Amino acid sequence: MPITTPDLADAFRLFGERLAEERDALTRLDQAIGDGDHGINMDRGFQAVLGSLPTFLDDGPGALCKQVGMRLISTVGGASGPLYGTFFLRMGTAMGTAEKLEPVELVAALRAGLEGVIQRGKAVPDDKTMVDAMRPAIEALEVSVGGDWQEALASAACAARQGRDRVTPLVARKGRASYLGERSTGHQDPGATSTTILFESLHDALATIS
Repeated sequence: MPITTPDLADAFRLFGERLAEERDALTRLDQAIGDGDHGINMDRGFQAVLGSLPTFLDDGPGALCKQVGMRLISTVGGASGPLYGTFFLRMGTAMGTAEKLEPVELVAALRAGLEGVIQRGKAVPDDKTMVDAMRPAIEALEVSVGGDWQEALASAACAARQGRDRVTPLVARKGRASYLGERSTGHQDPGATSTTILFESLHDALATIS
């Protein structure tokens, strides 16, 4: 079940559409513990991606991911642009010049993206960041990718949600939220929330590929 550039573009398109739908909710989450601009920035960045997406389809999935990453870095402010941009750029590099990807290759690229985010943001588990949703999602994929693809993607989306919710009661240790200390407890992290939307979008767009 190879994954093509249009398949991956469909996932990114769905992610962008859902970010637009959740823009205000993400902004409210960020207003509680951050700069208050996560929803605005992510929506602006992915609207730029969506506007250029048709021009990104001529090459392989790796080139697509690199284009998405560069567009996010150039249009998204705050920490989100560099982190998400690094994620997609590292994915693209890991994919190389392949015209199609097997699921295991996509999972390896996601792992490379995660490692880029960790390197760039210096976050570790329980810092209450996007890593707390991204890491368990990718680990779930790595465990289950050899079996049913739809179930693997469903497990990843579920793991992202669980990771997001698991750190909500914790004190933030990275980013603007860390400045609040104990007052950050009980607030859902906006980065972990947008990351969960990403893995839900990957499931909904790619699960039917056969």
